[in-house]
Amino acid sequence: MGEIKAICISEKRGTQKHAVEEAVFVTEHGIKDDAHAGDWHRQVSFLGWEEIEEFRHRGAQVELGAFGENVVAEGFCFKELPVGTRLRCGSVFFEITQIGKKCHSHCAIHQQVGDCIMPREGVFARVLHGGTIRKGDMLEIAEDNLPLEAAIITASDKGSRGEREDKSGDRAEAMLKEAGYEVVHRTIVPDEKTELVQKMKEFADEGIALVVTTGGTGFSVRDVTPEATLEVCERLAPGIPEAMRALSMKVTPRAMLSRAVAGIRKRTLIVNLPGSAKAVEECLGFVLPELRHGIDILRGEAGECGRK
Repeated sequence: MGEIKAICISEKRGTQKHAVEEAVFVTEHGIKDDAHAGDWHRQVSFLGWEEIEEFRHRGAQVELGAFGENVVAEGFCFKELPVGTRLRCGSVFFEITQIGKKCHSHCAIHQQVGDCIMPREGVFARVLHGGTIRKGDMLEIAEDNLPLEAAIITASDKGSRGEREDKSGDRAEAMLKEAGYEVVHRTIVPDEKTELVQKMKEFADEGIALVVTTGGTGFSVRDVTPEATLEVCERLAPGIPEAMRALSMKVTPRAMLSRAVAGIRKRTLIVNLPGSAKAVEECLGFVLPELRHGIDILRGEAGECGRK
């Protein structure tokens, strides 16, 4: 375990990073507003405080961020950690993806003193679970799995105005907690596609394991939850709504009218549920035991599905 000595960002590529007091780390992206964040394997760079201090003792006057590092931490020799090592700082989880980096064009530091430590001492990582990190926070090697979190979004015009009790959200929350999930967000939004999309993206950026929606899956003109989900998801998981419809068809033929979908954004599974508490209990109760295995695979904590 070691202390975060600095967090550094640069708003534009080709400019030196500068230290900030805190930063928001976005799942499968990197640091918000950092020019080197993105959909690739080098989302965040780490460098040891001791390596920087040793370099300074050789006579080099360097500021934090001068080597292009995002996070400077005390007590770590990062190059000795194998690829795949997970690090944790509060709620933020990282996975090391690369040790060092070949320097094709020597940086300003190398041109000044004839050496640069980032190519051999630094490591790169991706963000597995987002959150905020502040200077002075503690970084450690993660020995536990990513947190099992859930969020509930209820799509309801009347509910958002306080004119209807959110019984479907109540039932979903109770079932999720019973299954071992920590419900970290619960919100009611009107049946507006833009608001649904915004909330789903927000929760996926945090790296929440499971986001369930209730309501808005029927034929009404205002029922746009499936369309919002399709806009957000990068990959679909059609077996989940198919299973829920198959179960519900045994109760009522009108289940064929459900337009619910499910899919994946980053490391988050999003599942549409019906709008009634009874239907939520039936559908979520049917699929919930199997969702955990899919989530574990999605987040790299279990192997692929297979029958024994």
